[in-house]
Amino acid sequence: MNSTRALANRSGDYGFDAPYVPIGLGAGGVVYLIIAVVNVVRGSGGWAVFCLIVAIGFFLSTASYVYTTRRGKFAVWAELLAGLPLRGDERLLDLGCGRGAVLLQAAQLLPHGTAIGVDLWKTTDQSGNDPVVTRRNAVAEGVAGRVELRTADMRALPFMDGGFDIVVSSLAIHNIPAAPERAKAIAEAARVLKPGGRLLIADIRAAGEYAKVLRQLDLQDVTLRPLGWRFWYGGPWVAARLVTAHKPA
Repeated sequence: MNSTRALANRSGDYGFDAPYVPIGLGAGGVVYLIIAVVNVVRGSGGWAVFCLIVAIGFFLSTASYVYTTRRGKFAVWAELLAGLPLRGDERLLDLGCGRGAVLLQAAQLLPHGTAIGVDLWKTTDQSGNDPVVTRRNAVAEGVAGRVELRTADMRALPFMDGGFDIVVSSLAIHNIPAAPERAKAIAEAARVLKPGGRLLIADIRAAGEYAKVLRQLDLQDVTLRPLGWRFWYGGPWVAARLVTAHKPA
């Protein structure tokens, strides 16, 4: 437990996922709070109460979102990674690594291995998303020597078949808008996975879709489960789920 807690504690700067979302949620709360105050002044008590409840809902959603992107997801991924049967010399690939939230946690568990992250570095997906920032975080976490970064589309990975022991992804594949294109990313993840290798994908909305594709690709032990309140992006209606599978040996 202590090692998992230590893994969740970060020294780098990992920004905010989809930064426009918490800004919008917070702004919605402020707007409804102002409307509530105006209705109190006008003597419209019923509308004031309604708007106050809506404002509180927005503020709670904002708090949930900020907690997940700044703390909760790190704690969950620390547990997931610590639960893998790692030797410490594996090759790991992170699809849509961003500023390294998962990539660098994994690298800390691979003292003799390599953690490779690919991304297109879009700031709409994560604030300040840039390989320079990720490299700076790798230095801060003490894992720069075992981390590699590539600019690449996860639908056409520049890696050979079966090159990785583990493939992970966190809140990235859903940014591909069309289901057939997301299926290509899943197929690429399976392609670069070694026989016997493991796959872990945390995502919202399309997680069930990924599980279906993996079964069609004949991966084994495909499971789908919720990741709990620490991975809610504003509330249970935007909850992340985990897809796991392994490639037949």
